Amino acid sequence: MSARKQAVAGGGPVRQDHAGGRARPTRPILAAAALLLAVGPVAACTGSAAATAAGKSSSPVSGGTFTYAIDSAQLTLDPGVSVSAVTGFIDRNIFDSLVVQTGPGSFGPWLANRWTVSPDGKTYTFYLRSGVKFQDGTPFTAAAVKATLDHIANPASKSAYAISLLGPYVGATVVNALTVQIHLSSAFSPFLQALSTPFLGIQSPVELAKPAADYTPVGTGPFTFVSWPQHQDVNLVRNPGYTSPPSNAAHRGIAYLSALHFDEVSEDATRYGALTSGQVQGIEDVPPIDVKTLEQTPGFYTQSDFLPGLNYMLFFNTTSGPLADVLVRQALSASVDVPALVQGLYFGQFKVAEGPLSPDTADWSDSASAALTSYDPAKAVKLLEEAGWTTIDAAGYRVKDGQQLNLVWPYPAALNRQQRDVLAQGIQAYAKKVGINIERPTVDLGTLVSDFLAGKFDIADAAFARPSPDGLRFAFDSTQTYAKGGANVVGLDSAQVDGWLNAATATSSPAVAATAYANVQKYVLANAYVLPLYTPSLISGYTSAVHGISYDAQAYPQFYDAWLSS
Repeated sequence: MSARKQAVAGGGPVRQDHAGGRARPTRPILAAAALLLAVGPVAACTGSAAATAAGKSSSPVSGGTFTYAIDSAQLTLDPGVSVSAVTGFIDRNIFDSLVVQTGPGSFGPWLANRWTVSPDGKTYTFYLRSGVKFQDGTPFTAAAVKATLDHIANPASKSAYAISLLGPYVGATVVNALTVQIHLSSAFSPFLQALSTPFLGIQSPVELAKPAADYTPVGTGPFTFVSWPQHQDVNLVRNPGYTSPPSNAAHRGIAYLSALHFDEVSEDATRYGALTSGQVQGIEDVPPIDVKTLEQTPGFYTQSDFLPGLNYMLFFNTTSGPLADVLVRQALSASVDVPALVQGLYFGQFKVAEGPLSPDTADWSDSASAALTSYDPAKAVKLLEEAGWTTIDAAGYRVKDGQQLNLVWPYPAALNRQQRDVLAQGIQAYAKKVGINIERPTVDLGTLVSDFLAGKFDIADAAFARPSPDGLRFAFDSTQTYAKGGANVVGLDSAQVDGWLNAATATSSPAVAATAYANVQKYVLANAYVLPLYTPSLISGYTSAVHGISYDAQAYPQFYDAWLSS
């Protein structure tokens, strides 16, 4: 857990349908959503104040419906296809994983009782729990593990994130009903962590055999999918036959809650009002300006911590346009007073980012920040002039070879969250002071996909929640291109960077991995491929009737142990 560990309490859409009513989006559409949506729920720790407010009843109570308001829509509920962090934590309630992450580098049993790894790191053998059934009654076996991983690896599935988690997956062998071997082409140290995520959650092979248009999420988890009205709100009910909680769960058996509802409420004020008026029992992303008020309001409390993984950053397209010039990228970075914007907009609830990785992530490099181009408008002007942008037009923008210095940063308003539209306005204002024009055309998701595939953009923005430095591979390895479902939209194609990333994933030496990951962090900062902005924190708000919410290493709220008091 990070140093934040905050939890404070006060004193006292036309038809009903399920996921099968909608075909899976294509990989580019999901990858586009990744660039805007992949900042998700974060790990949290419960402090004494929250425990006091939410602990009036000491014994868990069975029953009740818990409604949690989320701030973004889902594109698909197939964890092997989706890239959205919000979808991940919804699916966590439906799907169990082979292993559970119990610490920064430790893992415990879940659907697998135990496992072994071959000396060369290429073969993982998992010995599975017996007697487990999927929510459709299908027995959980080694064949289901193979079907799940093969589904992700199949290009026809158009996996947008899980395919990256599989790394060098070659295939799986069913040894017997309760033993499966997973084969990799090379050693891949993040593999157990990847298997612990909901995106590699084990799915019913019966469901996976259906056409994509008929897909319904079916796992072995504590809650069963019921409906997805208008492809917005998601409704789940308790799985009465649940027998497979992870080894670190607080209780065994079925969940306490009778039902879980995830309601999409994208507007911050409306979502906050739904909590304070009693329409819902919990919300994600309490607006930073309202956090202290909620903490001081009787009957409510907050839980939050900072996000592990990749910080929220601007990603610069270096394949064409003005940002192909490192001097222009460095000038743009030097033009923006990031600390002033983040501190002024988020009231201290988010940390100013100084590198691509959150400090709460393994192998975060403290020294990498020295390579970051920090705020220095005079330096920005000097860099622009060195790059040949010496003329200033009547509008105050720089001109070179008759072309104004314009940068395009597409804005799909439907995916806006955490006041990023306001943050972008601040960045535009700073850039203008040194003669850089940043355009923010409002686009729909389809247009965004087309523009990204055609390279018709200069700036993208994203963050990726994962308690592993392997997010660096997802964002900067040359094979992880946008067209293939990866996050390498900057166009980084460096044998040196690929070598570092391969060394980090192939080694069994923590020191070798740490050095390799540090090199990648320094490289992308020194060459201004990204401009780090902030380390996100999902600040969840709850009524004091909500108990037992925990947060896993993957940064998702856990509802299996949750319960409601009157």
